[in-house]
Amino acid sequence: MASALAHIPSLLKNPNFQIKQHFSFTHQILIYNSTNPTVRTTQTSSFSSSIIICSATNKSSEISSTAKIRSEVLSPFRTVRMFFYLAFMASGGLGGLISTTQLIAALTVPNSPNAGNVGEILKSVGIDFGAVSLFAFLYYNENNSKNAQLARLSREESLSNLKLRVDENRVISVGSLRGIARLVVVAGPGDFISECFRSSQQYADELMDRGVLVVPFVTDGNMPVLEFDGSEVEGKMVAIVKRKRLWQLVPVFPFEWTSWLDEQKKLANVAPEAPVYISLRLDGRVRGSGVGSPSWNILTAQLPPVKGLWSGLLDGFDGKV
Repeated sequence: MASALAHIPSLLKNPNFQIKQHFSFTHQILIYNSTNPTVRTTQTSSFSSSIIICSATNKSSEISSTAKIRSEVLSPFRTVRMFFYLAFMASGGLGGLISTTQLIAALTVPNSPNAGNVGEILKSVGIDFGAVSLFAFLYYNENNSKNAQLARLSREESLSNLKLRVDENRVISVGSLRGIARLVVVAGPGDFISECFRSSQQYADELMDRGVLVVPFVTDGNMPVLEFDGSEVEGKMVAIVKRKRLWQLVPVFPFEWTSWLDEQKKLANVAPEAPVYISLRLDGRVRGSGVGSPSWNILTAQLPPVKGLWSGLLDGFDGKV
């Protein structure tokens, strides 16, 4: 019993554990008084308990309906192409089967009508099975592209469900910033976060004009102190408030962020301890990623402003870092 109770604090820190039910009951005991039969004493006791239930769900094993819909929107004619590939494969296979039976008859029966057309029949067999092989290859590539796109969209959907803290009283999801901000996630030890912070300061004004918000995720638990000092940058005074807005987002539930980042590093063959960055587009899709600090100057050069003449028109043309 003592060993089981010792594991309760660690279980409560796991976000998958939730208190699902609370129940209580009372029971009364009537005591008969032999000296005075008319007097009865009632004793009441109560008991309450809670049930801690662990919900272990594997979200990454299933493709969400939202990811499937986004895949159809991004590739609207893929289903039509795959249908015609299957139809052509069936047609070529049927033609090849007929030609094969004719070839067998021509080779085994000397007096058959097709005995003198063996060359033409062989040509027909080659064309039919060549067409089947070609369309099977195209279908295979199309299906692989579909599965890769669904997997990528599913990972992006998982990213959109991660939580961010804006201030002490407000927690939002990454997906709620779609169409509002271009997030840049920088993940690594405290020294790496400090270096990213220092290198971004001279581009703070341009980054904010382009809707960039930085999400610092510290992997070693040593969150550095970010000092926001106003400084002269290209003849303009950058306000401290604007700099704080650039770095104001804080990841919530670090375990979920760590799981998502570890999955991305594994798929990209990146070492688990390597510092990385991930840049998102306005529509929430991943536009670029890499090892080390992001190139803030390239970001400011490639991204269009979120306000002005080109706002809205170039939202989807974020390019790559």
